[in-house]
Amino acid sequence: KLFFTDYGNVAKVERCDMDGMNRTWIVDSNIEQPTALALDLVNKYVYWVDIYLDNLQVVDYQGRKRHTVMRGRQVRHLCGIAVFENYLYAVNSDNFSILRINRYNSSDVQSLTNLENAKEIRVYQKRTQTAARSHACEADASGAPGGCSHLCLLGSSYKTRTCRCRTGFILGGDGRACK
Repeated sequence: KLFFTDYGNVAKVERCDMDGMNRTWIVDSNIEQPTALALDLVNKYVYWVDIYLDNLQVVDYQGRKRHTVMRGRQVRHLCGIAVFENYLYAVNSDNFSILRINRYNSSDVQSLTNLENAKEIRVYQKRTQTAARSHACEADASGAPGGCSHLCLLGSSYKTRTCRCRTGFILGGDGRACK
């Protein structure tokens, strides 16, 4: 799945399949300007920052179990978040500090360091990587991903895929080759 925020006409947090199909709103109420977003892949939670409402909230992948992790002026300046174990890591765009926020006790906030012009943060650790399995976009005998001549996008499961073409090309009748 792909998770993303949108604060156009109707602010929301959404998810869809990697090929763009099955688009679903998971949060569309009491939300104004969602910006930063992070996933807890283990527990299947979505965290986001709403810089207009000054809050950091969480919801499960289906839009249930919503609650506020942190609220206040300090949230207004968060522009990037990541999840690892019991903590959220965030970038404060006001002073470029990297914060560690206890996601179960938001009064436990610690400034770790400052990084000039930081806007995003990611945690790279073996436990945060999902196990790889065979999937529909694996390279075929000729090296084409999923048999697609240009792009292969996973569908609703790792067993389905959709081929797409780069700009200026159209997908042929076989659903794989671009012309």
